[in-house]
Amino acid sequence: MGLMQKAVETYDKMSHLVGKEIEGKETLAPIGHIIAKPTILITIDSDGNFISAAAVDKKIPIPVTEESSGRTSAPVAHCLCDQIGYVCCDNSDPEKNNLYIAQLEEWAESEYAHPKVKAILKYVKTRTAKQDLLSCGLLKIDDQGKIKNEKDLICWSVLDLESPGPVWTDNNLQELFSEFYLSKISKKEKSLCMISGEETVCTQQNLKGIFSLNGNAKIISANDKANFTFRGRFLNDNEAFEIGYEQSQKGHNALKWLIANQGVPVGSRVFVCWNPDGLQVPQIHLPFLQAENKPNEPSDYKRQLFETLQLCKSTLTPDKDVIVAAFDAATTGRLSIAYYSEFKSEDFLGRLEYWDESCCWFNRFGISSPYLSSIVKYAFGIQRGDGEKAKIEIDDKLEKQLMQRLIFCRLEKQIFPRDIMLALFNKSKNLQIYNKSNRTNLLFTACAAIKKYHHDKFKEEWEMSLERDKKDRSYQFGRLLAVLEKIETDVLKDRGEDRETSAIRLQPAFVQRPAQTEKIIIEGLKKAYYPRLSAGRKAYYESLIGEIQENLSQFPDESFNKPLTETYLLGYYLQKNDFYKKNETKNNTEVNENE
Repeated sequence: MGLMQKAVETYDKMSHLVGKEIEGKETLAPIGHIIAKPTILITIDSDGNFISAAAVDKKIPIPVTEESSGRTSAPVAHCLCDQIGYVCCDNSDPEKNNLYIAQLEEWAESEYAHPKVKAILKYVKTRTAKQDLLSCGLLKIDDQGKIKNEKDLICWSVLDLESPGPVWTDNNLQELFSEFYLSKISKKEKSLCMISGEETVCTQQNLKGIFSLNGNAKIISANDKANFTFRGRFLNDNEAFEIGYEQSQKGHNALKWLIANQGVPVGSRVFVCWNPDGLQVPQIHLPFLQAENKPNEPSDYKRQLFETLQLCKSTLTPDKDVIVAAFDAATTGRLSIAYYSEFKSEDFLGRLEYWDESCCWFNRFGISSPYLSSIVKYAFGIQRGDGEKAKIEIDDKLEKQLMQRLIFCRLEKQIFPRDIMLALFNKSKNLQIYNKSNRTNLLFTACAAIKKYHHDKFKEEWEMSLERDKKDRSYQFGRLLAVLEKIETDVLKDRGEDRETSAIRLQPAFVQRPAQTEKIIIEGLKKAYYPRLSAGRKAYYESLIGEIQENLSQFPDESFNKPLTETYLLGYYLQKNDFYKKNETKNNTEVNENE
């Protein structure tokens, strides 16, 4: 099982971080520990005397046994930090408290005992924890006198020792528990671990909750001896899959640590990408080029991509591994591995660069590659809300499926999905329904996707600069739409009006019947807007329209009014961008003349 082997390898190489608190990061749990979130901190002295109790909100590693880590309804105690129901004695039902004390005693009386453990045992045996928590206002009691928050987790801090403080920051205490528990289970029967290939004590209970959104789901479920799900395939349940206790602990804790600190959640699915040596790896869902100042020229964009690649290669040498995995809960108790692949770093980085080089376009900040999440949302999402605050929303299930398809496409160098490209094209046919921000982002994303699809499918290289003589009917009609829109925009701007142009209102019809709709728009412009243009601007636009119509005249008459293909968007965008550049140059010239 490659995933668990790589997870164990990661744990071993990151052993210097085991049990160490790093601000803003989840801790890598030691062997025999899980990450839990207590709500109450009890502080005592080294003699087991109560000092204080307070609310706490923090994720910490706590010691557990194989049985307690996967406990359900049957009472099984943890070894140090546990729920109120176990720590506080309830005279009506003392079973949980007795189990907790017995577990704590076994550790405290062993050769692996720690002074803090002995102090905690001494305090718990006084059976005053319930009253102490009541006096601090941390217990919730119902009308029958029962504790309502008995499942709240308690953690400990012990003062007046050589190393006073919380138990979860004491690495020596953590190491002693790991040694204690490994010594205890070493007496069990050994069998072949399918991860290490060695004879060792194998686990019957693998950890759950490696992904917080699916807290009870397991990658490796417990063997089912009741319904015999292995019958017909194996002679006994152990032949299906066995993993050593240490390997299970290392692998599951490493995966939980990686997902918590590096995972990318998409709906109920999580994607994680890492290097077992702990080296920084570019994230698969983000553009490879993360420069703040985006380049404005294609040559500069390619140069920056190459420089980014070389910078990554200086850290991730060609022999390093990169692991990519995706997890999803098929049910509340089962965590499926939705995707898994291993790459050599040179190959991995090359695939990311290849995607960004072929899937890119101009946006308001320069040239960049769209976020995968943006491609998904603008292709299949719906704008909700009013005005400029409107957001694009998408169904979680659909989003995670499409994200995985794009990640797979990016990593495996597959052809960009045609259905996603066409969805973006179809959304772009009706720009008037989007606010300005979403309209701009949709056009940028759609153009990048169209460029990528034509590169992958037809090996075509579409330039990101305006090609006036481009032999593509849809491209030239796209240019024409941009010119007709610009004429009306200029007049509206001069009059101080801000409303939708006829070109954009009639865009859906223009895409379906371009020649027919073009005549309608031009007739309207000649009546209402041409008279308001200056002679110079009128001549310029008429010349530009004539140039485009001459290019279009080269195509057969029978194709003239046929629906446009997706490439019209490239012509439309690049013509608009050309107007923007000319306007920017004009403004800069005026500024320089005034200086």
